[in-house]
Amino acid sequence: MKLSMRKRTVHAIGPRLNQWRGARASQLSDQRQQVRREKLLSRGRRTLRVGKWIVGLAALAWGLTMVTREMGPILQGWLEIREVEVEGIHHVTKPEVLERLVLKPGTGLHQVSTAFLAERVKTHAWVKEATVERRPPHLLHVTVLERTPAAIIRTGGDHWLSDESGYLLAKLGKQDDQTLPLLTGLEPQSLQRGEARVRNAVQSGVVLAKLIANTLDGRVEVDLTNSSNVVASANGVRFQFGADSLVDQWERFRKVKPSFKTASFDGRKREVSEIDLRYDNRVIVRERV
Repeated sequence: MKLSMRKRTVHAIGPRLNQWRGARASQLSDQRQQVRREKLLSRGRRTLRVGKWIVGLAALAWGLTMVTREMGPILQGWLEIREVEVEGIHHVTKPEVLERLVLKPGTGLHQVSTAFLAERVKTHAWVKEATVERRPPHLLHVTVLERTPAAIIRTGGDHWLSDESGYLLAKLGKQDDQTLPLLTGLEPQSLQRGEARVRNAVQSGVVLAKLIANTLDGRVEVDLTNSSNVVASANGVRFQFGADSLVDQWERFRKVKPSFKTASFDGRKREVSEIDLRYDNRVIVRERV
């Protein structure tokens, strides 16, 4: 038996050929180009839209400028401030308010800042609050809340009128007002500069004077020379207060006051010359001999 040996064809060893490689590469290339084109088109459309907005806004601004230029004189005449109305003044005069507004002739309502004008009005010593309103076509309305006199402050030979917050309202010179409490012992320079420390002292003095006036007759005088030892007097009675709350110390006195049987309080002959409240939980009474 013969065995036939047929030789098999042996192919040369080399890289395998991918029949789909060329087609896929071409497709991917086309896709990339398509994406780039779409991005460019999208950017172009966005740029075009922005450009249209810019052109539109520029045209609108130009149009408004032209309209304003043409309508400006007409609008100025329509809204020109021809009258200023001032409400709430008693010590302040209308000319004083107009002087602080500094309105030029021909100024329109649309040309002023109401907040700025209100701040100008508040520079007056008597003005606590101010509001300014536009009331077309020609009226500017000013409402003023004035400060209320609360005390007379004596420094040297001069008297000053002050409100309850310690703001000086007017210099009275030698003139006095007996209907208001009298505060003394404050430094003139610090008082005129409006230092916070002095204003706080005035506020405390006014509060204390009101408390005493509700209990005793006569004018109340408060010496604020020493903040740790405030001295007040009314109807011939002298009160000494320590560094603690003046209100609390006065409440301590008010609670024990009904037990006093003196001429100063109930018409009897004995007279109290001094009430000392500087010590905790104590009310020391010194009688006049």
